[in-house]
Amino acid sequence: MEKIIINDILPSILSIHKRIWGFPYNNILQILSLLRIILYGVSSEEKEMENKQKRILMSIFGVVVCGISVGFFKRASFGMDPFQSLMSGLDAMLPISFGTLYVIANLCLLLFALVNDRHYIGLATCINLFLLGYVVDFTHQFLLQTFPDLQIGGRVVFLAVGIVILCISSSFYFVADLGVSPYDAVALILANKWKVAKFRYCRIACDLICVVAGCALYLASGQKASGLIAVVGVGTIITAFFMGPLIEFFNTHLARPFLYGKQ
Repeated sequence: MEKIIINDILPSILSIHKRIWGFPYNNILQILSLLRIILYGVSSEEKEMENKQKRILMSIFGVVVCGISVGFFKRASFGMDPFQSLMSGLDAMLPISFGTLYVIANLCLLLFALVNDRHYIGLATCINLFLLGYVVDFTHQFLLQTFPDLQIGGRVVFLAVGIVILCISSSFYFVADLGVSPYDAVALILANKWKVAKFRYCRIACDLICVVAGCALYLASGQKASGLIAVVGVGTIITAFFMGPLIEFFNTHLARPFLYGKQ
């Protein structure tokens, strides 16, 4: 009852004071709002709205930083994650920008997900679809122009930076839980909808297909076999086997504390 009185009556009282004394009404309302939070806490609706805003912010941050990390992977030329290996093969084969190619490829996967099980698709899926490829393209071109003659030591540093920020971005993206990427949805559908096998095996199969197809497309485009290390290499192995523990570390120490506060 006291809370209702404060919320409903005080603005009217302040309006009278403003007319009589000329008080700065908006400033006083801000002070009262702060006092209300101190006295009664934040309402469930306000908490839900703040939580949703944080999730959207985390999704955008995750996608943008993920794109930057892939740009570092491409500049390091030590191999990509399995899906990016496929995209690199397509990029070598087709004469269109990587950003546009990424959108087209993911639209095909998105159509598959929409037809079979659309509940994996969310806001983060759309952000990933239309933003990530262009961020990768911009970052890669920027790094090429800024570091045109990158030696082996610099490439190793770029690979390390790419791995760390990829894990950070994945952590924020996953904890936000506003949908998965179209590629991630494929393995989930195969495992949970079609019951082909357990998720881990479906994901391994999808990754292997992407790696083999990426290598085949890269060679079919006329590129030299020596250049395959930029498509499939140590970076591919690291992302396949060691990203999980790093992502969980950042889940615990960065993403969850950001979303829920320190427990």
